[in-house]
Amino acid sequence: MDLAEADPKGLVRESYRIEGITPGECRSIFMDWALSIPIGRAEADAVRVLIATYALAAPDHPMSAVLQQALAAPGPARRRGGRIGRQAAGA
Repeated sequence: MDLAEADPKGLVRESYRIEGITPGECRSIFMDWALSIPIGRAEADAVRVLIATYALAAPDHPMSAVLQQALAAPGPARRRGGRIGRQAAGA
């Protein structure tokens, strides 16, 4: 996969150019980026291309951390909710 396919709108590229960008803003940009990836494309492959292109050159940038987190395996599912969660589990 090439960079044009991995970052079709240039959202990640632009995030690295924004001075003082926060981790929350990077997560928001990442979400927009993820929604712009065509169906059927391997998101993990695209993230790897973005890391190789941008994150290796700027390891302390907040977007670099977001990209690394995107490749991490999700944690185990946990029950959520108070009373409603307990009722659903007992039903």
